[in-house]
Amino acid sequence: MPKSNFSQLRKYLNTQILGQAELVDNLLIALLADGHILVEGPPGLAKTRAVKALSDCIEANFHRVQFTPDLLPADLTGTDIYRAETGKFEFQPGPLFHNIVLADEINRAPAKVQSALLEAMAEQQITVGNKTMKLPKLFMVMATQNPIEQEGTYPLPEAQLDRFMLHLEIDYPNKATELEILRLTDRESQQQVAAPAEKISQQAIMHARQEVLNIHLAPALEHYLVDLIMATREPAKLDPQLASWITFGASPRATISLARTVRARAWLHGRDHVLPEDIQTCLYPILRHRLLLSFEAEADGINANQVIERILNHVAF
Repeated sequence: MPKSNFSQLRKYLNTQILGQAELVDNLLIALLADGHILVEGPPGLAKTRAVKALSDCIEANFHRVQFTPDLLPADLTGTDIYRAETGKFEFQPGPLFHNIVLADEINRAPAKVQSALLEAMAEQQITVGNKTMKLPKLFMVMATQNPIEQEGTYPLPEAQLDRFMLHLEIDYPNKATELEILRLTDRESQQQVAAPAEKISQQAIMHARQEVLNIHLAPALEHYLVDLIMATREPAKLDPQLASWITFGASPRATISLARTVRARAWLHGRDHVLPEDIQTCLYPILRHRLLLSFEAEADGINANQVIERILNHVAF
């Protein structure tokens, strides 16, 4: 059954990406909810390793793209190559035609490259010249951002940020986890690490996605979910302080994404129904990149996580 396969996959990934259980869970939630994920954290925290380990465990092809200021849209989409032997142009597919794409340091690429990626994420297709081509049915983008190096970066436009289902923040591990990471790398260098379990087929993933859609979301929880999103658009009704912190709230896409992720989280945890804790946990990665905070909030040192926490404290279930 797909659920047992995903339980084994989750267990295996947690042995390969130590101290990042939240990252592992959200990678699987994004896969189950057919969404894309943006990960922000200092370098060296296994962001690349995590998505590579995931791709090794499913029947899918993987491609990593290092985003740089001189990257061109054709470097992602592919381009027409002239074949002298035939006298014709032949399309050479780019990295976006893979099932899982890792966009490393996405904010280092210029606007034209980001717009090409936006079309792929939003429409699951790419356009080259006058030709539009569909991408694989299983298509997932995981992008990374480095928060400590902002020189030479291009901030992602709000429209593209909104296309990411989840925005994760990861931090350094504690001492005990660091020791485990050290021992894991020693075992890997001696080739003593267990291979991944049997790969999950794309058919099994599609079947699991269908099961996720059937997870029960009670009407009371639907109202709670929508109330949380509405609180970002009408914060003055809850708290004048919130109103001074939020310039723009979340779009209806946030509501849809939240409903899909809470169902995926419930399914991943072996339940056939959503609990309030699913909504409260998923709200952070859903809203973190969708809230536009005011200058007053930035001046007060208020970040998106603190705003979301205040919303949760004010909206009752």
